[in-house]
Parts: sequence; C-alpha cells; structure tokens
Amino acid sequence: MSTRQRIQFAAPGRVEVRTEPRPAPADSEVRVRTRYSAVSPGTERLVYEGNVPRGLSADASIDALEGDFSYPLSYGYACVGTVEAVGAAVSSDWKGASVFAFHPHASHFVAAPDALLRLPEETPLRDAVLIPSLETAVTLVMDGHPLPGASVVVFGQGVVGLLTTALLTRRPLLSVTAVEPVAERRALAASMGARAVASADALNRNEETASAAPERADLVYELTGTPAVLDEAVAQTGYSGRLVVGSWYGTKRAPLDLGGHFHRSRMQIVSSQVSTIAPRHRGRWTKERRLGVVVDALSEVQPGRLISDEWALQDAPALYEKLAEGTSMLQPIFAYD
Repeated sequence: MSTRQRIQFAAPGRVEVRTEPRPAPADSEVRVRTRYSAVSPGTERLVYEGNVPRGLSADASIDALEGDFSYPLSYGYACVGTVEAVGAAVSSDWKGASVFAFHPHASHFVAAPDALLRLPEETPLRDAVLIPSLETAVTLVMDGHPLPGASVVVFGQGVVGLLTTALLTRRPLLSVTAVEPVAERRALAASMGARAVASADALNRNEETASAAPERADLVYELTGTPAVLDEAVAQTGYSGRLVVGSWYGTKRAPLDLGGHFHRSRMQIVSSQVSTIAPRHRGRWTKERRLGVVVDALSEVQPGRLISDEWALQDAPALYEKLAEGTSMLQPIFAYD
C-alpha cells in the first residue's frame, strides 16, 4: 500500500513524523503530491513549545486547520506541489497542475479544487511556497495604509518583516527604516532600499534618518514576535501616528509603559492578522482579490530568495528542537522527494 508522511505535534516539545496510508481522493477531490512546505519559525516555535492559548482556534478560515491548539495536532499552512490524482467528478485537466494550499506539512494530501490555488505554469514553486508570508505583508501594508511622503519604521526583519519592507520601499514614502539586530537581515533590508539599523537606540542616533524624517515616525510596524519590543515601537510612533502590530506573541507577556509618550500622543495601535480583511476594506476587497495581488507580486518580489534552510521531512524533530534552542533560521522549508 502506498503511504504518506506527515508531521504531528504530539505534545509540547515533541514532534513526530507519522507514516500512514496515502489518502485516496473522493469523487469531488484531488490528491496533491507536495514538493515544498514552508515553516513559520515564529508561529511554529510557539506551537512546538506549547506557548499558544489553549482553546484558541488554529485558524477557522482554513479548512485543513479546523479545531484548536490541543495536542496532538497537525500544523503548518504553506504547501506547494502537483496534482497527481483526481476524483471522478473533477475535470481531468487538474491532473499535473501546480498548486498552492494552506495545509499542514504532509507529503500527500487531498483537497477540493476550490481549496487550492492553481498556479501559473511559469511560477517557481520556491517562490509560491511563501505565498502566506507575502499575503501577510500585503495585509500589513493595507492595514497601515501609508500616505505618500510618510516616514515608516519596521521592527523585525524576519521573512514577513523583509517582505513588508520590500513592498513599502516600492511606494513613494519619505523613508523606510528597518530595525533588526541580526546583521545579515539588515543587509537584506538595505538591499531592498531601506535604511537598516540594529536597534531603536541606533535609530535615534542615525543622523541621516533624523535629517530625512520627523523626530518620530508616521507609521510603525512591530513584527519581531517579542512583546518587549512593543514598548520601543510605541516610543518611535509620532503624534497621531499608527502602530501596526503584526506579531503573534502567543502566551508570552511583557510590561508596557503607556504612562509617558503614549498618553498624549493620540496614536492608534492596530492589530493586523491575515486571516481576515479589515472591515474598512470589505466593501471592495475579498480574500480572493488580495490573493490575486500576491500572486501577481511573486515575480517582482521573488520571496524564494529568502529561503535559508532546506530540510527533509524525517528530520523535522531536529529542526523544531533547533528553533526552540534559538538557532536563527530566516526561512526553513521542507523539501519532499
């Protein structure tokens, strides 16, 4: 019998690679053979460590992630591959198609065609596997809605931070400053057109930035995943500015000083999360329209260049252990035979 492999988070600190029968598609389904799946280092580390709120829905907007964060669970939301079998009620032209799916890590899976994104033939799969990260970056820009001539600061240059920076530097802004302690990530941000500094203190000492932008920024993004950085982001947000929080902190906590600059600043602190469209945009925007923007941007942004580590699925326990130890990996992916 043909088999498949999939990752299961069995308990906090324990990942299993399970081998089981390969699923057969129902009449209205197709079976996908996965080529790559992307790991979210921040989110999946929280899941691995058990630092996620119990009872919280994994993602109600994704059929493959039904249920909550109770163990054992399958997780992951970025697979690309090829349709290798189709059900009796599905058009045969789906067979051989390259597709993206919001699906947990697995070598094979079944899905209805309307749950898949059929990719243009010329799309590199290593770019397409980062569609969720680019979609998150598009959402962050939409939620921040920077005006022409605005000064913007982005805390955190992980993959989502870098992609957000890449999109922002394509807009007519006064300045885009990336705050990131890791030198290699600062270099990537600089290559995208941003001013890159190591810390908020370094940002304050940067004479070039000070001469080009107001004392504090019009728009600030907090994308580090570290709750203590939110204090620094508040301090960098100007009067009537916007602070967009795209980080997911899970159960992590840090004190927040709202008694100083924040109290009289009239700033807005906005949560941004990709699973929904902000209410102000829903009159004209849908998830499908936003995803179309993402697919169109793949060839220009080329997110696959940010892939830093390639792992075999059977080595998943070692990968998550390294993430928990704090090993820096910009964008790890699983590659399937």
